[in-house]
Amino acid sequence: QTKSKKTLARPGVKNIVLVEGVRTPFLMSGTTYADLMPHDLARAALQSLLHRTGLPKDAVDYIIYGTVIQEVKTSNVAREAALGAGFSDKIPAHTVTMACISSNQAMTSAVGLIAAGQCDAVVAGGVEFMSDVPIRHSRKMRKTMLSLNKAKTIGQRLSLLGSIRLAHLSPEAEFSTAETMGHSADRLAAAFGVSRVEQDEFALRSHTLAKKAQDAGLLQDVISFKVPGRDIVSKDNGIRPSSMEQMGKLKPAFIKPHGTVTAANSSFLTDGASAVLIMSEEKALAMGYKPKAYLRDFVYVSQDPKDQLLLGPTYGTPKVLERAGLTLNDIDVFEFHEAFAGQIMANLKAMDSDWFGQTYLGRKSKVGTPPMEKFNLWGGSLSLGHPFGATGCRLVTTVAHRLQKEGGQYGLVAACAAGGQGHAMVIEAYPQ
Repeated sequence: QTKSKKTLARPGVKNIVLVEGVRTPFLMSGTTYADLMPHDLARAALQSLLHRTGLPKDAVDYIIYGTVIQEVKTSNVAREAALGAGFSDKIPAHTVTMACISSNQAMTSAVGLIAAGQCDAVVAGGVEFMSDVPIRHSRKMRKTMLSLNKAKTIGQRLSLLGSIRLAHLSPEAEFSTAETMGHSADRLAAAFGVSRVEQDEFALRSHTLAKKAQDAGLLQDVISFKVPGRDIVSKDNGIRPSSMEQMGKLKPAFIKPHGTVTAANSSFLTDGASAVLIMSEEKALAMGYKPKAYLRDFVYVSQDPKDQLLLGPTYGTPKVLERAGLTLNDIDVFEFHEAFAGQIMANLKAMDSDWFGQTYLGRKSKVGTPPMEKFNLWGGSLSLGHPFGATGCRLVTTVAHRLQKEGGQYGLVAACAAGGQGHAMVIEAYPQ
């Protein structure tokens, strides 16, 4: 492929580069990582980043981590993991949360700090640990438990215990819509006429491509990690190419009996952590690094959380292309977050619809769809797994690696997130 396209470098604007990206193997929750804590995974990713880059532990100016479901004991998991990984205790660290785009936010916050001249080198990352999520009791149950602490006599305690009802133990759903994410995905698929067969086919494609990439050694961001008291893990364990026939046997997971979203065409609960080293180009070259890619324009978008919860990529893609002065045809590598096969297909249909473009995006015509031969070629969240807080860094690192491997110049990352939010970013290959 010829490198005849223009570069996105701008006069007077700092070039910001991705130097390296790593991640722990993404494992299905309840498997080998089950007895760890989130900061253990984050620490492993940070240590591997240090190891792979040979970075001096005090050469980083700031550390930012994304996470969604916080472990109460380590609520600023960025700081706990950084100290555990042996970074200098002089390096400030904060944790950010933005549902499935938490590590995207960590990375773009890093870009902002460097662009503002605050920092030259920032480590960003994300972690999610679904094997042991803090279970939040209902308000009534919490009140009862707090009162139990204060009760003086056995009689008072017994009467409080006697007031507990089964209903006090039920979990809570998505706050603004009181609906689970899978439920929304099912409604979205129905709204765009995405059939069960299309969803199963897309999920099968994701698993098949992931297996191929894993076997070919293309997932070079995955590090080996010795789990204390257990084995060394060195690959993702949720990749399971099945058959359309087997997938067809599964019952709807959320909307019964007519829903189309099943366990096989949704991303599974995953444990994992990721980390990337982001620098100003000047600093990276001064320290002798060969960057992987330039991080260029990015946007965040936000829509109605009820009917357009998962349409972030459709809203973000045209906006970020416009900012960068590029068209869909300029993009060589697409990496979209796959929450549900139905969500990906709905986005592709929305992007291919003149009516949607005119009605919702204020455009004269449709956005256009990414060609499948450039789309998520090494699998995606459906097959590799989706630790909410860690996926963004995986997407960006994968784009950088695919651009190197495929000889392309521009990559596009896009993701949806709970709350009706989304993110898109343009990445430019670093000249080989």
